[in-house]
Amino acid sequence: MAGGAFVPSGGGRHHEGEVTAFVLVTCFVAAMGGLLFGYDLGITGGVTSMEPFLIKLSLVASFFASITTRLLGRKPSMFIGGLFFLIGALLNGFAINVGMLIIGRLLLGFGVGYCNQ
Repeated sequence: MAGGAFVPSGGGRHHEGEVTAFVLVTCFVAAMGGLLFGYDLGITGGVTSMEPFLIKLSLVASFFASITTRLLGRKPSMFIGGLFFLIGALLNGFAINVGMLIIGRLLLGFGVGYCNQ
């Protein structure tokens, strides 16, 4: 007999899990991470597909991220990537000239590269 079409009368199932503040914050952080990743790929998609960029910059970021991951482990490597991203975002947010924007963008790219590696 196939199931799924019959709902017994007398109440439904009792779920022990609740929607708590921790669950909501966890879902919010996961959603923001996906949003930032998608936004970053959408903005930098044209640049990262250029052959000179791929040869020079992406190999450098991957090289350092792989060494860090091998020596320190996955969690510290992701933390370092988060710090790169945070510092880059702060630099871009408070930029007063083009140099700050370029350095901030490089740090943002390193942060995303570290976390993706």
